[in-house]
Amino acid sequence: MSVAGITETTQYLTFELDKEIFALDVAKVREILDSPTVTKVPQTPEYMRGVINLRGSVVPVIDLRLKFGMAETEKTVNTCIIVVEIAVEGELIILGALADSVQEVIDLEPEQIEPAPRIGTKLNTDFILGMGKHNEQFIMILDIDKVFSAMELTVVAGDDKQRCSAQAA
Repeated sequence: MSVAGITETTQYLTFELDKEIFALDVAKVREILDSPTVTKVPQTPEYMRGVINLRGSVVPVIDLRLKFGMAETEKTVNTCIIVVEIAVEGELIILGALADSVQEVIDLEPEQIEPAPRIGTKLNTDFILGMGKHNEQFIMILDIDKVFSAMELTVVAGDDKQRCSAQAA
């Protein structure tokens, strides 16, 4: 969905990464967890911090700061995991996104959202749905379905699918 596709007021969950404010459509957010114990998985990309047990399901945890080229998220009292649903090639994948802190849920009108800036041709900013303005502050609105490529998500979620298939056999 592009900014032009936003025609009504939408609720966004705002969160902080390295002192910058980001937002996700609340429809994509399943829940927010205090930072539980994350089990490391060998031979995974650097931005994959590991997996958590969410009521019996294995959920991969991604460090969004690392994915966006920032410093690794350090665990504090405010660090949390935002559990999101991502649609990839018609399939729903549950993923945990590590954030420095969750701020609030806000309503943004379509006129409060501007298109993402184009930063040359080599940088991919397709995952930025737009720039929202709230209380005189810019908020980067993420299209969480486009933050990771299908191949990256296959690497992250593929082991879980294989593990589930092996357990079922």
